[in-house]
Amino acid sequence: MEVTREGRESGRGSSKRVAAIGVGDASINTQREGFGAKNKSDQWDEQLKTPAWKRFLAHVGPGFLVCLAYLDPANLETDLQAGANHKYELLWVILIGLIFALIIQSLAANLGVVTGRHLAELCKSEYPKFITYCLWVLAEVAVIAADIPEVIGTAFALNLLFHIPIWVGVLITGSSSLLLLGLQRYGVRKLELLISLLVFVMAACFFGELGYVKPPAGEVIKGLFVPKLKGRGATGDAIALLGALVMPHNLFLHSALVLSRRTPPSVKGINDACKFFLIESGFALFIALLINIAVISVSGRVCGASDISPDNAEKCNDLTLNSSSFLLKNVLGKSSSVIYAIALLASGQSSTITGTYAGQYVMQGFLNIKMKKWQRNLMTRTIAIFPSLVVSIIGGSSGAGRLIIIASMILSFELPFALVPLLKFSGSTTKMGPHKNSILIIIVSWLLGLMTIGINIYFLSTSFVDWLMKSNLHKVGRIIIGIIVFPLMAIYLISVVYLTLRKDTVVTFTPASESTQIEMEKGVHRCHNDGENEVVPYREDLADIPFSE
Repeated sequence: MEVTREGRESGRGSSKRVAAIGVGDASINTQREGFGAKNKSDQWDEQLKTPAWKRFLAHVGPGFLVCLAYLDPANLETDLQAGANHKYELLWVILIGLIFALIIQSLAANLGVVTGRHLAELCKSEYPKFITYCLWVLAEVAVIAADIPEVIGTAFALNLLFHIPIWVGVLITGSSSLLLLGLQRYGVRKLELLISLLVFVMAACFFGELGYVKPPAGEVIKGLFVPKLKGRGATGDAIALLGALVMPHNLFLHSALVLSRRTPPSVKGINDACKFFLIESGFALFIALLINIAVISVSGRVCGASDISPDNAEKCNDLTLNSSSFLLKNVLGKSSSVIYAIALLASGQSSTITGTYAGQYVMQGFLNIKMKKWQRNLMTRTIAIFPSLVVSIIGGSSGAGRLIIIASMILSFELPFALVPLLKFSGSTTKMGPHKNSILIIIVSWLLGLMTIGINIYFLSTSFVDWLMKSNLHKVGRIIIGIIVFPLMAIYLISVVYLTLRKDTVVTFTPASESTQIEMEKGVHRCHNDGENEVVPYREDLADIPFSE
Protein backbone atom coordinates (compact mmCIF):
# COMPACT_ATOMS: atom_id res chain seq x y z
CA MET A 1 0.00 0.00 0.00
CA GLU A 2 1.01 3.59 -0.54
CA VAL A 3 3.00 5.52 2.03
CA THR A 4 1.01 8.31 3.61
CA ARG A 5 1.28 10.37 6.72
CA GLU A 6 -2.23 11.52 7.30
CA GLY A 7 -2.95 14.66 9.25
CA ARG A 8 -5.40 16.13 11.69
CA GLU A 9 -6.83 19.56 11.20
CA SER A 10 -5.82 21.66 14.13
CA GLY A 11 -8.61 22.98 16.32
CA ARG A 12 -9.15 24.51 19.70
CA GLY A 13 -7.52 22.21 22.21
CA SER A 14 -7.35 19.28 19.81
CA SER A 15 -6.16 18.29 16.39
CA LYS A 16 -7.46 16.30 13.47
CA ARG A 17 -4.06 15.76 11.93
CA VAL A 18 -3.26 12.05 11.77
CA ALA A 19 0.41 11.21 11.65
CA ALA A 20 0.24 7.79 10.08
CA ILE A 21 2.62 5.95 7.83
CA GLY A 22 1.24 3.28 5.57
CA VAL A 23 4.05 1.53 3.79
CA GLY A 24 4.57 0.77 0.10
CA ASP A 25 8.18 1.30 -1.02
CA ALA A 26 10.66 -1.16 0.35
CA SER A 27 12.95 1.73 1.22
CA ILE A 28 10.21 3.41 3.22
CA ASN A 29 8.99 0.36 5.07
CA THR A 30 9.42 1.01 8.75
CA GLN A 31 10.43 -1.72 11.14
CA ARG A 32 7.81 -2.35 13.78
CA GLU A 33 9.20 -2.73 17.25
CA GLY A 34 8.45 -5.89 19.11
CA PHE A 35 6.38 -4.59 21.99
CA GLY A 36 2.77 -3.56 22.36
CA ALA A 37 1.27 -0.31 21.18
CA LYS A 38 0.10 0.53 24.66
CA ASN A 39 3.63 0.44 26.04
CA LYS A 40 4.83 2.51 23.11
CA SER A 41 2.06 5.03 23.67
CA ASP A 42 3.14 5.32 27.29
CA GLN A 43 6.67 5.98 26.07
CA TRP A 44 5.44 8.86 23.91
CA ASP A 45 3.50 10.26 26.89
CA GLU A 46 6.61 10.07 29.07
CA GLN A 47 8.70 11.71 26.36
CA LEU A 48 6.29 14.64 26.11
CA LYS A 49 6.51 15.08 29.90
CA THR A 50 10.30 15.35 29.70
CA PRO A 51 11.61 18.91 30.32
CA ALA A 52 11.71 20.99 27.13
CA TRP A 53 15.48 21.50 27.28
CA LYS A 54 16.09 17.75 27.34
CA ARG A 55 13.77 17.25 24.37
CA PHE A 56 15.58 20.06 22.57
CA LEU A 57 18.97 18.42 23.15
CA ALA A 58 17.55 15.18 21.74
CA HIS A 59 16.82 17.04 18.49
CA VAL A 60 20.22 18.74 18.24
CA GLY A 61 22.41 17.45 15.42
CA PRO A 62 20.83 17.76 11.96
CA GLY A 63 21.11 21.56 11.87
CA PHE A 64 24.77 21.57 12.86
CA LEU A 65 25.60 18.85 10.36
CA VAL A 66 23.88 20.83 7.60
CA CYS A 67 25.69 23.96 8.84
CA LEU A 68 29.04 22.40 7.94
CA ALA A 69 28.09 22.82 4.28
CA TYR A 70 28.00 26.60 4.83
CA LEU A 71 31.65 26.51 5.91
CA ASP A 72 32.98 24.41 3.06
CA PRO A 73 35.85 25.41 0.73
CA ALA A 74 33.42 26.92 -1.79
CA ASN A 75 32.18 29.39 0.82
CA LEU A 76 35.70 30.22 1.93
CA GLU A 77 36.84 30.77 -1.66
CA THR A 78 33.93 33.05 -2.56
CA ASP A 79 34.22 34.91 0.76
CA LEU A 80 37.93 35.55 0.27
CA GLN A 81 37.47 36.78 -3.30
CA ALA A 82 34.48 38.95 -2.41
CA GLY A 83 36.46 40.61 0.37
CA ALA A 84 39.57 41.09 -1.76
CA ASN A 85 37.65 42.53 -4.71
CA HIS A 86 34.93 44.55 -2.97
CA LYS A 87 35.99 44.86 0.68
CA TYR A 88 32.80 44.91 2.80
CA GLU A 89 30.28 45.84 0.09
CA LEU A 90 28.93 42.30 -0.42
CA LEU A 91 28.36 41.44 3.25
CA TRP A 92 24.65 42.06 2.70
CA VAL A 93 24.59 39.09 0.31
CA ILE A 94 25.85 36.86 3.13
CA LEU A 95 23.20 38.19 5.51
CA ILE A 96 20.30 37.79 3.08
CA GLY A 97 21.63 34.43 1.89
CA LEU A 98 21.79 32.96 5.38
CA ILE A 99 18.39 34.38 6.37
CA PHE A 100 16.98 32.75 3.24
CA ALA A 101 18.92 29.57 4.10
CA LEU A 102 17.36 29.53 7.58
CA ILE A 103 13.87 29.84 6.10
CA ILE A 104 14.25 27.09 3.53
CA GLN A 105 16.22 24.77 5.84
CA SER A 106 13.47 25.05 8.45
CA LEU A 107 10.89 24.33 5.73
CA ALA A 108 12.86 21.24 4.72
CA ALA A 109 13.00 20.08 8.35
CA ASN A 110 9.28 20.70 8.84
CA LEU A 111 8.48 18.78 5.66
CA GLY A 112 10.30 15.72 6.94
CA VAL A 113 8.82 15.91 10.44
CA VAL A 114 5.22 16.36 9.31
CA THR A 115 5.06 14.04 6.30
CA GLY A 116 7.43 11.31 7.48
CA ARG A 117 9.19 11.41 4.10
CA HIS A 118 12.10 13.43 2.83
CA LEU A 119 12.03 15.70 -0.19
CA ALA A 120 13.32 13.17 -2.73
CA GLU A 121 10.67 10.63 -1.72
CA LEU A 122 7.90 13.20 -2.02
CA CYS A 123 9.16 14.26 -5.46
CA LYS A 124 9.07 10.63 -6.59
CA SER A 125 5.51 10.14 -5.40
CA GLU A 126 4.26 13.47 -6.79
CA TYR A 127 5.77 13.81 -10.26
CA PRO A 128 5.51 11.62 -13.37
CA LYS A 129 8.29 9.10 -13.91
CA PHE A 130 10.09 11.13 -16.60
CA ILE A 131 10.09 14.27 -14.42
CA THR A 132 11.27 12.22 -11.46
CA TYR A 133 14.25 10.92 -13.40
CA CYS A 134 15.10 14.43 -14.61
CA LEU A 135 14.97 15.77 -11.05
CA TRP A 136 17.15 12.89 -9.90
CA VAL A 137 19.79 13.64 -12.54
CA LEU A 138 19.78 17.33 -11.63
CA ALA A 139 20.06 16.49 -7.92
CA GLU A 140 23.03 14.21 -8.63
CA VAL A 141 24.69 17.00 -10.65
CA ALA A 142 24.17 19.33 -7.68
CA VAL A 143 25.81 16.83 -5.31
CA ILE A 144 28.77 16.45 -7.68
CA ALA A 145 29.07 20.24 -8.13
CA ALA A 146 29.11 20.60 -4.34
CA ASP A 147 31.80 17.93 -4.11
CA ILE A 148 34.19 19.66 -6.54
CA PRO A 149 35.15 22.41 -4.03
CA GLU A 150 35.78 19.75 -1.40
CA VAL A 151 38.13 17.95 -3.80
CA ILE A 152 40.02 21.12 -4.69
CA GLY A 153 40.05 22.43 -1.11
CA THR A 154 41.57 19.19 0.13
CA ALA A 155 44.15 19.29 -2.69
CA PHE A 156 45.09 22.86 -1.71
CA ALA A 157 45.47 21.78 1.91
CA LEU A 158 47.75 18.90 0.93
CA ASN A 159 49.76 21.28 -1.26
CA LEU A 160 50.28 23.64 1.67
CA LEU A 161 51.20 20.83 4.06
CA PHE A 162 53.40 18.65 1.87
CA HIS A 163 54.15 20.86 -1.17
CA ILE A 164 52.78 18.30 -3.62
CA PRO A 165 51.29 19.39 -6.96
CA ILE A 166 47.60 20.29 -6.98
CA TRP A 167 46.73 17.53 -9.45
CA VAL A 168 48.40 14.91 -7.23
CA GLY A 169 46.40 16.22 -4.27
CA VAL A 170 43.22 15.86 -6.35
CA LEU A 171 44.00 12.18 -6.89
CA ILE A 172 44.74 11.63 -3.20
CA THR A 173 41.36 13.09 -2.18
CA GLY A 174 39.66 10.09 -3.77
CA SER A 175 40.94 7.88 -0.96
CA SER A 176 41.08 10.41 1.86
CA SER A 177 37.32 10.77 2.17
CA LEU A 178 36.86 7.00 2.05
CA LEU A 179 39.33 6.69 4.93
CA LEU A 180 37.41 9.34 6.88
CA LEU A 181 34.10 7.55 6.38
CA GLY A 182 35.79 4.32 7.46
CA LEU A 183 36.77 5.94 10.74
CA GLN A 184 33.07 6.30 11.61
CA ARG A 185 33.13 2.75 12.93
CA TYR A 186 34.99 4.14 15.97
CA GLY A 187 32.17 6.53 16.75
CA VAL A 188 30.39 9.00 14.54
CA ARG A 189 29.93 11.56 17.30
CA LYS A 190 33.63 11.60 18.15
CA LEU A 191 34.58 11.89 14.48
CA GLU A 192 32.14 14.72 13.81
CA LEU A 193 33.21 16.51 16.97
CA LEU A 194 36.85 16.31 15.90
CA ILE A 195 36.08 17.65 12.43
CA SER A 196 33.92 20.44 13.82
CA LEU A 197 36.68 21.46 16.24
CA LEU A 198 39.19 21.59 13.39
CA VAL A 199 36.82 23.68 11.28
CA PHE A 200 36.38 26.08 14.17
CA VAL A 201 40.17 26.33 14.42
CA MET A 202 39.93 28.22 11.13
CA ALA A 203 37.09 30.31 12.56
CA ALA A 204 39.22 31.16 15.60
CA CYS A 205 42.10 32.15 13.32
CA PHE A 206 39.99 34.57 11.33
CA PHE A 207 38.35 35.99 14.47
CA GLY A 208 41.81 36.51 15.95
CA GLU A 209 42.99 38.24 12.77
CA LEU A 210 39.76 40.26 12.76
CA GLY A 211 40.61 41.59 16.22
CA TYR A 212 44.13 42.42 15.06
CA VAL A 213 43.38 44.28 11.81
CA LYS A 214 40.23 45.95 13.25
CA PRO A 215 38.17 46.68 10.13
CA PRO A 216 36.05 49.87 10.40
CA ALA A 217 32.89 48.88 12.24
CA GLY A 218 30.87 51.49 10.36
CA GLU A 219 31.86 50.10 6.97
CA VAL A 220 31.16 46.53 8.06
CA ILE A 221 27.68 47.43 9.34
CA LYS A 222 27.01 49.45 6.18
CA GLY A 223 28.08 46.50 4.06
CA LEU A 224 25.70 44.24 5.99
CA PHE A 225 22.59 46.41 5.70
CA VAL A 226 23.06 48.59 2.59
CA PRO A 227 22.79 46.55 -0.63
CA LYS A 228 25.29 47.67 -3.25
CA LEU A 229 26.58 46.18 -6.49
CA LYS A 230 29.23 48.33 -8.05
CA GLY A 231 32.62 47.66 -9.47
CA ARG A 232 33.86 45.12 -11.95
CA GLY A 233 32.56 41.61 -11.34
CA ALA A 234 30.36 42.56 -8.36
CA THR A 235 27.26 40.84 -9.76
CA GLY A 236 29.17 37.65 -10.52
CA ASP A 237 30.80 37.58 -7.09
CA ALA A 238 27.42 38.20 -5.41
CA ILE A 239 25.79 35.33 -7.29
CA ALA A 240 28.76 33.09 -6.47
CA LEU A 241 28.36 33.99 -2.79
CA LEU A 242 24.66 33.18 -2.91
CA GLY A 243 25.27 29.95 -4.81
CA ALA A 244 27.82 28.83 -2.24
CA LEU A 245 25.35 29.52 0.59
CA VAL A 246 22.00 28.23 -0.71
CA MET A 247 22.78 24.72 -1.93
CA PRO A 248 20.09 22.42 -3.35
CA HIS A 249 21.54 19.19 -1.95
CA ASN A 250 21.21 20.61 1.57
CA LEU A 251 17.41 20.69 1.18
CA PHE A 252 17.30 16.97 0.42
CA LEU A 253 19.73 16.31 3.26
CA HIS A 254 17.96 18.27 6.02
CA SER A 255 14.52 16.83 5.24
CA ALA A 256 16.02 13.35 5.70
CA LEU A 257 18.21 14.03 8.73
CA VAL A 258 15.25 15.01 10.91
CA LEU A 259 13.64 11.61 10.32
CA SER A 260 16.26 10.00 12.57
CA ARG A 261 14.70 11.62 15.63
CA ARG A 262 11.94 9.94 17.61
CA THR A 263 9.18 12.53 17.27
CA PRO A 264 5.94 11.72 19.15
CA PRO A 265 3.20 11.46 16.48
CA SER A 266 0.93 14.01 18.12
CA VAL A 267 0.26 17.68 17.50
CA LYS A 268 2.40 18.74 20.48
CA GLY A 269 5.20 16.35 19.57
CA ILE A 270 5.36 17.49 15.95
CA ASN A 271 5.01 21.18 16.81
CA ASP A 272 7.78 20.88 19.37
CA ALA A 273 10.04 19.07 16.92
CA CYS A 274 9.53 21.77 14.26
CA LYS A 275 10.30 24.45 16.86
CA PHE A 276 13.39 22.67 18.15
CA PHE A 277 14.80 22.15 14.65
CA LEU A 278 14.18 25.83 13.85
CA ILE A 279 16.03 26.99 16.99
CA GLU A 280 18.91 24.62 16.34
CA SER A 281 19.20 25.65 12.67
CA GLY A 282 19.04 29.32 13.63
CA PHE A 283 21.85 28.97 16.14
CA ALA A 284 24.03 26.94 13.75
CA LEU A 285 23.50 29.36 10.85
CA PHE A 286 24.19 32.35 13.10
CA ILE A 287 27.60 30.85 13.84
CA ALA A 288 28.10 30.33 10.11
CA LEU A 289 27.12 33.96 9.49
CA LEU A 290 29.72 35.24 11.97
CA ILE A 291 32.44 33.09 10.44
CA ASN A 292 31.61 34.20 6.89
CA ILE A 293 31.56 37.85 7.99
CA ALA A 294 34.96 37.41 9.65
CA VAL A 295 36.48 35.84 6.52
CA ILE A 296 35.20 38.61 4.21
CA SER A 297 36.19 41.37 6.63
CA VAL A 298 39.73 40.07 7.12
CA SER A 299 40.20 39.62 3.38
CA GLY A 300 38.80 43.09 2.69
CA ARG A 301 40.86 44.79 5.38
CA VAL A 302 44.19 43.14 4.54
CA CYS A 303 43.84 43.39 0.76
CA GLY A 304 42.44 46.93 0.95
CA ALA A 305 45.17 48.28 3.22
CA SER A 306 47.16 51.23 1.89
CA ASP A 307 50.46 49.80 3.14
CA ILE A 308 50.05 46.30 1.68
CA SER A 309 53.25 44.82 0.29
CA PRO A 310 53.59 44.33 -3.49
CA ASP A 311 53.78 40.56 -3.02
CA ASN A 312 50.55 40.42 -1.00
CA ALA A 313 48.87 42.86 -3.39
CA GLU A 314 49.60 40.50 -6.25
CA LYS A 315 48.09 37.61 -4.29
CA CYS A 316 44.97 39.67 -3.54
CA ASN A 317 44.45 40.29 -7.25
CA ASP A 318 43.98 36.55 -7.79
CA LEU A 319 43.12 35.24 -4.32
CA THR A 320 42.55 31.50 -4.03
CA LEU A 321 42.35 29.02 -1.18
CA ASN A 322 45.91 28.06 -2.00
CA SER A 323 47.30 31.56 -1.50
CA SER A 324 45.23 32.88 1.40
CA SER A 325 47.29 31.80 4.39
CA PHE A 326 49.17 35.15 4.36
CA LEU A 327 45.95 36.75 5.65
CA LEU A 328 46.58 35.09 9.03
CA LYS A 329 50.29 35.90 9.46
CA ASN A 330 49.58 38.79 11.84
CA VAL A 331 48.17 36.34 14.39
CA LEU A 332 49.87 33.04 13.63
CA GLY A 333 53.19 34.15 12.18
CA LYS A 334 55.19 31.49 10.35
CA SER A 335 52.81 28.72 11.47
CA SER A 336 49.85 30.36 9.69
CA SER A 337 50.31 28.20 6.58
CA VAL A 338 50.24 24.89 8.47
CA ILE A 339 47.29 25.73 10.73
CA TYR A 340 45.35 27.20 7.82
CA ALA A 341 46.00 24.03 5.77
CA ILE A 342 44.84 21.73 8.60
CA ALA A 343 41.63 23.70 9.03
CA LEU A 344 41.07 23.78 5.26
CA LEU A 345 41.57 20.02 5.14
CA ALA A 346 39.00 19.56 7.91
CA SER A 347 36.58 21.90 6.13
CA GLY A 348 36.78 19.90 2.91
CA GLN A 349 36.49 16.51 4.58
CA SER A 350 33.60 17.45 6.86
CA SER A 351 31.67 18.82 3.89
CA THR A 352 32.37 15.58 2.07
CA ILE A 353 30.39 13.67 4.70
CA THR A 354 27.33 15.90 4.24
CA GLY A 355 27.58 15.50 0.46
CA THR A 356 27.86 11.73 0.77
CA TYR A 357 24.74 11.44 2.90
CA ALA A 358 22.84 13.87 0.67
CA GLY A 359 23.74 11.77 -2.36
CA GLN A 360 22.66 8.61 -0.59
CA TYR A 361 19.24 10.04 0.27
CA VAL A 362 18.79 11.44 -3.24
CA MET A 363 19.41 8.03 -4.76
CA GLN A 364 17.28 6.22 -2.19
CA GLY A 365 14.41 8.68 -2.51
CA PHE A 366 14.23 9.01 -6.29
CA LEU A 367 15.25 5.49 -7.35
CA ASN A 368 14.63 3.38 -4.24
CA ILE A 369 18.31 2.38 -4.30
CA LYS A 370 20.30 2.49 -1.08
CA MET A 371 24.06 2.17 -1.58
CA LYS A 372 26.64 1.65 1.12
CA LYS A 373 28.19 4.94 2.18
CA TRP A 374 31.66 4.08 0.87
CA GLN A 375 30.22 3.06 -2.51
CA ARG A 376 28.17 6.24 -2.73
CA ASN A 377 31.18 8.36 -1.77
CA LEU A 378 33.41 6.56 -4.28
CA MET A 379 30.93 7.15 -7.11
CA THR A 380 30.42 10.85 -6.36
CA ARG A 381 34.08 11.52 -5.67
CA THR A 382 35.23 9.70 -8.83
CA ILE A 383 32.96 11.84 -11.01
CA ALA A 384 34.01 15.04 -9.23
CA ILE A 385 37.71 14.22 -9.63
CA PHE A 386 37.67 14.29 -13.44
CA PRO A 387 36.95 18.02 -14.01
CA SER A 388 39.07 18.94 -11.00
CA LEU A 389 42.01 16.90 -12.30
CA VAL A 390 41.81 18.29 -15.84
CA VAL A 391 41.56 21.90 -14.69
CA SER A 392 44.32 21.57 -12.09
CA ILE A 393 46.69 20.05 -14.68
CA ILE A 394 45.94 22.70 -17.30
CA GLY A 395 45.32 25.78 -15.18
CA GLY A 396 47.13 25.01 -11.93
CA SER A 397 45.94 26.50 -8.66
CA SER A 398 44.36 29.57 -10.28
CA GLY A 399 42.37 27.39 -12.67
CA ALA A 400 41.28 25.15 -9.81
CA GLY A 401 40.18 28.23 -7.87
CA ARG A 402 38.07 29.41 -10.79
CA LEU A 403 36.49 25.97 -11.01
CA ILE A 404 35.18 26.45 -7.45
CA ILE A 405 33.40 29.63 -8.59
CA ILE A 406 31.96 27.77 -11.59
CA ALA A 407 30.72 24.98 -9.29
CA SER A 408 28.98 27.60 -7.12
CA MET A 409 27.26 29.02 -10.20
CA ILE A 410 26.14 25.51 -11.19
CA LEU A 411 24.56 25.17 -7.75
CA SER A 412 22.74 28.46 -8.32
CA PHE A 413 21.51 27.12 -11.64
CA GLU A 414 20.34 23.89 -9.99
CA LEU A 415 18.59 25.55 -7.04
CA PRO A 416 15.05 25.89 -8.54
CA PHE A 417 14.73 22.14 -9.06
CA ALA A 418 14.95 21.50 -5.33
CA LEU A 419 13.61 24.79 -4.02
CA VAL A 420 10.38 24.99 -6.03
CA PRO A 421 9.16 21.48 -5.00
CA LEU A 422 10.05 22.27 -1.38
CA LEU A 423 8.10 25.55 -1.41
CA LYS A 424 5.12 23.91 -3.07
CA PHE A 425 5.03 20.87 -0.77
CA SER A 426 5.58 22.83 2.45
CA GLY A 427 2.78 25.25 1.54
CA SER A 428 0.37 22.54 0.40
CA THR A 429 -2.62 21.41 2.45
CA THR A 430 -2.50 18.07 0.66
CA LYS A 431 1.01 17.44 1.99
CA MET A 432 1.19 19.29 5.31
CA GLY A 433 -2.41 19.66 6.46
CA PRO A 434 -2.67 22.26 9.24
CA HIS A 435 1.12 22.43 9.45
CA LYS A 436 1.49 24.03 6.05
CA ASN A 437 3.32 27.35 5.85
CA SER A 438 1.59 30.49 7.02
CA ILE A 439 0.64 33.10 4.44
CA LEU A 440 3.54 35.30 5.58
CA ILE A 441 6.10 32.50 5.20
CA ILE A 442 4.64 31.54 1.82
CA ILE A 443 4.93 35.11 0.53
CA VAL A 444 8.42 35.72 1.93
CA SER A 445 9.84 32.36 0.83
CA TRP A 446 8.39 32.61 -2.67
CA LEU A 447 9.56 36.20 -3.09
CA LEU A 448 13.11 35.33 -2.01
CA GLY A 449 13.06 32.16 -4.07
CA LEU A 450 11.80 33.81 -7.24
CA MET A 451 14.22 36.71 -6.74
CA THR A 452 17.13 34.29 -6.45
CA ILE A 453 15.99 32.30 -9.48
CA GLY A 454 15.44 35.49 -11.50
CA ILE A 455 18.87 36.89 -10.65
CA ASN A 456 20.54 33.60 -11.57
CA ILE A 457 18.72 33.37 -14.90
CA TYR A 458 19.49 37.00 -15.76
CA PHE A 459 23.16 36.71 -14.88
CA LEU A 460 23.73 33.39 -16.63
CA SER A 461 21.92 34.45 -19.79
CA THR A 462 23.52 37.90 -20.04
CA SER A 463 26.97 36.50 -19.24
CA PHE A 464 26.61 33.88 -21.94
CA VAL A 465 25.40 36.39 -24.54
CA ASP A 466 28.23 38.77 -23.62
CA TRP A 467 30.81 36.00 -23.90
CA LEU A 468 29.36 34.81 -27.20
CA MET A 469 29.43 38.28 -28.74
CA LYS A 470 32.97 39.08 -27.59
CA SER A 471 34.56 35.68 -28.18
CA ASN A 472 37.14 35.11 -30.88
CA LEU A 473 35.17 32.21 -32.33
CA HIS A 474 34.32 32.20 -36.01
CA LYS A 475 30.85 33.49 -36.81
CA VAL A 476 29.72 30.00 -37.80
CA GLY A 477 30.94 28.63 -34.48
CA ARG A 478 29.04 31.26 -32.53
CA ILE A 479 25.88 30.47 -34.50
CA ILE A 480 26.23 26.75 -33.77
CA ILE A 481 26.77 27.40 -30.05
CA GLY A 482 23.76 29.72 -29.99
CA ILE A 483 21.59 27.12 -31.72
CA ILE A 484 22.55 24.58 -29.05
CA VAL A 485 22.47 26.75 -25.93
CA PHE A 486 19.44 28.99 -26.46
CA PRO A 487 16.97 26.07 -26.77
CA LEU A 488 18.48 24.62 -23.59
CA MET A 489 17.90 27.93 -21.83
CA ALA A 490 14.29 27.88 -23.05
CA ILE A 491 13.86 24.33 -21.73
CA TYR A 492 15.30 25.45 -18.40
CA LEU A 493 12.77 28.30 -18.12
CA ILE A 494 9.86 26.08 -19.17
CA SER A 495 10.88 23.46 -16.60
CA VAL A 496 10.97 26.01 -13.77
CA VAL A 497 7.57 27.39 -14.82
CA TYR A 498 6.16 23.83 -15.00
CA LEU A 499 7.29 22.98 -11.49
CA THR A 500 5.97 26.29 -10.20
CA LEU A 501 2.51 26.13 -11.78
CA ARG A 502 1.85 22.39 -11.63
CA LYS A 503 -0.89 21.47 -9.18
CA ASP A 504 -0.14 18.82 -6.58
CA THR A 505 -2.07 15.61 -7.21
CA VAL A 506 -0.83 13.19 -4.54
CA VAL A 507 -2.58 13.61 -1.19
CA THR A 508 -0.68 12.64 1.94
CA PHE A 509 -3.03 14.40 4.32
CA THR A 510 -6.60 13.24 4.94
CA PRO A 511 -9.05 14.18 7.70
CA ALA A 512 -9.45 11.69 10.52
CA SER A 513 -12.37 10.58 12.60
CA GLU A 514 -12.59 11.76 16.20
CA SER A 515 -11.68 8.33 17.58
CA THR A 516 -8.65 8.02 15.33
CA GLN A 517 -7.71 11.55 16.26
CA ILE A 518 -7.64 10.70 19.97
CA GLU A 519 -5.64 7.54 19.31
CA MET A 520 -3.11 9.43 17.26
CA GLU A 521 -2.64 12.00 20.01
CA LYS A 522 -1.35 9.03 22.01
CA GLY A 523 0.83 7.85 19.15
CA VAL A 524 -1.40 4.91 18.21
CA HIS A 525 -3.05 4.08 14.91
CA ARG A 526 -5.18 1.07 13.92
CA CYS A 527 -3.31 -0.42 10.99
CA HIS A 528 -4.83 -3.90 10.83
CA ASN A 529 -8.28 -5.25 10.17
CA ASP A 530 -8.11 -7.37 13.29
CA GLY A 531 -8.08 -4.19 15.39
CA GLU A 532 -4.53 -4.59 16.64
CA ASN A 533 -3.00 -1.23 17.43
CA GLU A 534 0.41 -0.29 16.11
CA VAL A 535 2.48 2.76 16.80
CA VAL A 536 3.88 4.99 14.08
CA PRO A 537 7.64 4.64 14.50
CA TYR A 538 10.34 6.96 13.39
CA ARG A 539 12.22 6.18 10.18
CA GLU A 540 14.60 3.45 11.26
CA ASP A 541 15.79 3.07 7.65
CA LEU A 542 17.23 6.59 7.94
CA ALA A 543 18.58 6.29 11.46
CA ASP A 544 22.16 5.33 10.54
CA ILE A 545 23.20 8.93 10.07
CA PRO A 546 25.51 11.15 12.13
CA PHE A 547 24.17 12.37 15.46
CA SER A 548 21.20 9.98 15.38
CA GLU A 549 19.66 9.27 18.70
